[in-house]
Amino acid sequence: MSRGNTRQRIQDVALELFAERGYEKTSLREIAEQLGVTKAALYYHFKTKEDLVTSLFEDLVLGPADEVIAWARIHRPTTLEAKLQILRRYSACISNATPLVRFMHENQATLRELSIGEQMKERIFTLLGFLKDEDAALTDQVRCTSALFTMHSTLFTLDSSGAGPEDKRRAALEVAEELVTAAHHGDGAA
Repeated sequence: MSRGNTRQRIQDVALELFAERGYEKTSLREIAEQLGVTKAALYYHFKTKEDLVTSLFEDLVLGPADEVIAWARIHRPTTLEAKLQILRRYSACISNATPLVRFMHENQATLRELSIGEQMKERIFTLLGFLKDEDAALTDQVRCTSALFTMHSTLFTLDSSGAGPEDKRRAALEVAEELVTAAHHGDGAA
């Protein structure tokens, strides 16, 4: 993650420290020290840790997820192909945010306390609403839910697999597409 400007450098270092130590155990002072800047220089860009985390989500996930949601609202996905297109677009969206997805997983309790956690949850539920049919069998609803979580968790749970990030993303997308395809065809109906 090599981004140029100071704000982005702060975000990159903070995300690295949050993932390594956890949100609660990382202070703005430690972030400033890691960057080799004063706390005042850091405060110029971010007043609090929550501001910093919010900026990460807005830049790396929420904005791109909003684009996927906007596409879905225009195309009203009722066909399988449209639902698969949502998965493909969302997969591309989160592939650029692997460290943040890891942060989400490892700091779930903190995210429940931060407003950005609720915003992310809203996006996930909105996407899920486009993927699953309300009257679908419960097993098919679970398939659609699992599709989204598969795409999230695979990015960091298979670190020991030796696969690169793009290979993991493609494999997770393939499984997610299989799950949504099965749900769309009603394979879970009893």
